[in-house]
Amino acid sequence: MQDLFVALALAMVLEGLLYAAFPVFMKKTIATILQSPDAQIRVIGLTTAIIGLIVLFWLRQG
Repeated sequence: MQDLFVALALAMVLEGLLYAAFPVFMKKTIATILQSPDAQIRVIGLTTAIIGLIVLFWLRQG
């Protein structure tokens, strides 16, 4: 369970750094996402989740 909270905290740190370092780019990205169809956002989200699970599984095997 601790690993889950560490992963969530790391995700928050990385996302926060992106917003701090590239605020204009992040605004444009959010605007693009808001204009995208729901199905496209869903596919991108599921693809990202699957890639994350594969990487996590690969890291845990080593």
